Parts: sequence; structure tokens; C-alpha cells
Amino acid sequence: MKKFLFLSPLILMFVFIAGCRPARIVVRERPMEPHYVQPLAPGPNYIWHNGEWIRHGNTYVYHKGFWIKAQTNKRYYVAGHWQRRRLGWVWIRGHWR
Repeated sequence: MKKFLFLSPLILMFVFIAGCRPARIVVRERPMEPHYVQPLAPGPNYIWHNGEWIRHGNTYVYHKGFWIKAQTNKRYYVAGHWQRRRLGWVWIRGHWR
């Protein structure tokens, strides 16, 4: 039991440190967005969400666009975009504003 009590803080610290990662990945060159045809809207009040770059380890993977239902509370959608940083480019995810 004493051995477990001694090791448990070390194990928790290891799990916490292993789970930490930087909030954003900086890439030196901005990746090119693949070209594809936008499908028809599934109905009225839909907004086209351009492709999104999803973080995957220490890089980004492209997830192609899709339709999302427009919100009725006068909010608007800000599309995801690449932002220039000192060491390269960072992807800013799309969000409602």
C-alpha cells in the first residue's frame, strides 16, 4: 500500500505531462487546399462550410467541406483560415460569431 501511495503522484504527473501538447501547430508552408466540387445544399438556410484542416499529431489533415444549418439568432459563421505567424502558418478553425 505504501508503495502505491508513493508511486501514484508520479504516475499522475506522467499522465498529465504526456497529455500536454501545444495549442496550435505551426507549419512552415501553408498547405494547398484540394479541389473538389461543392454538392447541392440539402435545403434552405444551410451554409457551406469550406474544408477544415484538422490537427493530427504534429501536422494537419484536410477534412473536405460540408453543409451546416444556419443559426437563427443573427450570428454569422467565420470560415476557418490560415494565419501568418512569426515561424510559419497556423490554422484558425471556423466558428460562429
